[in-house]
Amino acid sequence: MRYPEMNVSAYATPYYREMTDEQCRLLHEASLEVLERTGVRLYYQPAIDLLKKAGCFVDGNHVRIPPRLVEWALRTAPSWIMIYDRFGNPAMPLGGRICTYGTGSDCLNILDHRTGERRKAKLQDVVDGIRVADAMPNVDFIMSMFLPSDVPVAADVRQMEIMLTYSAKPICFVTYEWEGTPEVIEMLETAVGGADSLRAAPTAILYLNPTDAFRHDEGSLRKLMYAAERHLPTIYMPDVQRGMSAPMTLAGAMVCSNVGQLVGLVIAQLVSEGTPIILSTARPSYVDMRTMVMPYGTGTGGISGIELNHYYDLPAFSTGGATDSKLLDEQAIFEATMTLYGATLRGGNMIHDMGYMESGLTGSLELLVIEDEIVSWIKACMKGLEINEETLALDVIHEHALSGDFMRAKHTVRHVREGWQPRLIDRQNYEQWKASGGTSMRERARAKIEEILAEEPRHVLPRDVEERIKAIAERAVSAQSR
Repeated sequence: MRYPEMNVSAYATPYYREMTDEQCRLLHEASLEVLERTGVRLYYQPAIDLLKKAGCFVDGNHVRIPPRLVEWALRTAPSWIMIYDRFGNPAMPLGGRICTYGTGSDCLNILDHRTGERRKAKLQDVVDGIRVADAMPNVDFIMSMFLPSDVPVAADVRQMEIMLTYSAKPICFVTYEWEGTPEVIEMLETAVGGADSLRAAPTAILYLNPTDAFRHDEGSLRKLMYAAERHLPTIYMPDVQRGMSAPMTLAGAMVCSNVGQLVGLVIAQLVSEGTPIILSTARPSYVDMRTMVMPYGTGTGGISGIELNHYYDLPAFSTGGATDSKLLDEQAIFEATMTLYGATLRGGNMIHDMGYMESGLTGSLELLVIEDEIVSWIKACMKGLEINEETLALDVIHEHALSGDFMRAKHTVRHVREGWQPRLIDRQNYEQWKASGGTSMRERARAKIEEILAEEPRHVLPRDVEERIKAIAERAVSAQSR
């Protein structure tokens, strides 16, 4: 398997539990009480009808969900999901404490690596971003990265067209309205040979991010049910802000966050039992009340609450690689490293938002390339220590220890290349570094980007399939332009 499980047990590699099973149980039971006692409001009649038929208490659009239904949904949702590349190869297992890493979506701005200036993102930036992300060996899945300002309608359709054209990696995608959603999924089906092929070997994950845990909008519910009918893996993550749409206390906000996601879980399972769902069960957002900005880097929402996912044994969606800095500076690298490492230690299965700056408003290809190096180091650190006769090397020690010379030992030659080797980090002495150009890491990242973009673009799909996808995109753009 290409992506081995990294955090299987404390005996192999370290991992961090921020909550005990007892604390998870308390949060779970509190969530059940809120769902049954307080309930939620749904703004899509087919979802209301579905829950009413399943035995929920319904008064208009006010729905209260009994605990038995939630417990059933938790049992039926798969604890393990395999996501495939565009060629049908297993590429990204989700479950347990396996960690995979990817970019984010829809940044309004880009920190231009050529000029160093922040500007509005354009469609070409989506192309460049996907090409760079595709070339990064430690980026496991792609998202659109940028929301192009020069595409007035159907930007999500254009984003999908680009992602399918320039990368074979698994896709996590967003659609902005119901309009365009069927076409985006049709494009995915076309890319892999039809609806049955996509169902059997899913290559993409739909990301739904409703704005409220207690008021579920029509668009999100309609898309959720549409995806569940097709067994398309879906992330359902209503947003919750501490002190605004939920209690200020972390535990209370975690309950609200979990409630919103359990609603999506129940509906998806009622539509089609066994539908793959990825949750961020108890991850409320934190708004800095001094600035009214939602911090991505040092906020508590990005990596908290993942343990409840493990308690449920469901794949976890989490955040890592994001910074609130506006510059690619010390703060950016500090927050990027800590969030990536923190999410890994907690066992986040899909760690997204690599390359995010300014609380998700700006994206940086330079930061993405640097973070690929950071993830490479984290993966090396998370590998378990292999202890056996060969690695203990007692005979080698006996033969060479007293002379103090292991350099010429065959054992050294066999293992000399095993250590982690960086692609960007400089390990030369000063004279060597100076002679090779005396570059900073940021300069080396820029050079890597230019090297990737100077190459002839790689088209992943056969030309006829690419043309069919383009035709679907044009149809969607034409329909939304009327």
